[in-house]
Amino acid sequence: MTDDRDESLEERREHLGAELASKRAEMKDDERAEVRAEVSRKGYAQAMKLSSEFIAAIIVGAVLGYVFDRFVGTAPWGMIILLLLGFCAGVLNVLRSAGKVATPMLEKHGLDKK
Repeated sequence: MTDDRDESLEERREHLGAELASKRAEMKDDERAEVRAEVSRKGYAQAMKLSSEFIAAIIVGAVLGYVFDRFVGTAPWGMIILLLLGFCAGVLNVLRSAGKVATPMLEKHGLDKK
């Protein structure tokens, strides 16, 4: 009788061990999927940040050019020049945010007054 009981307990322990191993494998798969989703979300957030910085610089350049043209009366030239400057500023901001261009020396040495 004790042998039957020991065998039954041994079978149950092996069965529970197998179930536990399968649950651990499922949890690892879920963790990997969550890590991939988090990386994807971070990439999407970075893309939105870069695109909004680029578009904002262009819009600010265009608006300033329009206002400059209205007050000075230099018809299309103020808008063309400031729109191009806004485009260049947008490209520079994107490159800085992406880490492709170094920040100015004042920020690097802590000399800027914040």
